[in-house]
Amino acid sequence: MAAHAQNKAVDTSPLWKHVRKEWKLYSFLILPVIYFIIFKYTPMLGNIIAFRKYRGGTNFFGSEWVGFTYFEMFMKDPTFWRAFFNDLTLSVSYLVIKFPITLLFALLLNELRRVKWKKFVQTVSYLPHFISMVIVAGMIKEIVSMTGPLNSILAWMGLEKISFISLPEWFPTLYVTSGIWQSLGWGTILYLAAMTAIDPALYEAAKMDGANRFRLAMHVTIPGILPTVMVLLILDIGSILGSNFEKILLLYNPLTYETADVISTYVYRMGITGSNFSYATAVGLFEGIIGLILVTIANEVSKRTTKSSLW
Repeated sequence: MAAHAQNKAVDTSPLWKHVRKEWKLYSFLILPVIYFIIFKYTPMLGNIIAFRKYRGGTNFFGSEWVGFTYFEMFMKDPTFWRAFFNDLTLSVSYLVIKFPITLLFALLLNELRRVKWKKFVQTVSYLPHFISMVIVAGMIKEIVSMTGPLNSILAWMGLEKISFISLPEWFPTLYVTSGIWQSLGWGTILYLAAMTAIDPALYEAAKMDGANRFRLAMHVTIPGILPTVMVLLILDIGSILGSNFEKILLLYNPLTYETADVISTYVYRMGITGSNFSYATAVGLFEGIIGLILVTIANEVSKRTTKSSLW
């Protein structure tokens, strides 16, 4: 009787009624859910080898329980802490510069009244996002090479040429500037979409009160898209220890490890190149836990200050 009553309650629940009514739409979720289960959640089982000694060809989950041995090992490794602080420096620098620039670009793009010109700017700014990272890295290396256009300009100005790609102090600049070029246009899509949802009556009322374009942006547009801004900021903060692995791997070299080596490249060298799979898994798990903590803190701060949050 209890099971029958429970099934009846499920059948009459609003969610289940909606699923039965719109089952065709919900069916589109099947493939994404299967994808996340296979490629995102199932691999999490492999985190167990962070606490076990793994040898290739033996038990998939390791052959011997070692507890927090690998965590203690990387905590005492100065190379790990160098990678940790490099990751933090690159990600924070990129976030601090990219986030306001992307928002400002979206506001300026929204102010364009000529549709053709607006579409042209959007297309040009979006294109870098679709360029392969291998090509982007190759372009960066060619531009900053000793015979590239940047050094040619320096030579034309009577200045000494600089080996940008080999000097560790120049790597953060190359990483941040190229990242902004790649993501600027793509990052404005959600902002522009949020702007279209703002009630036009708010703009009309503000204009009647004498507001100019700057005040319209400050007092109508930005408050209207603030929930979207905060959600994107929370997601960016959550990935603050997840610098672009592909770009760094393609651009860095032993000469720039001082500022370019980050946690993801450190894990790659320790795990894939060095075959220290358990050690690399422990480092990756530590990075994931830090990211989860940062997301939770940012979400709670956003919830209390702006009433916008992910959950």
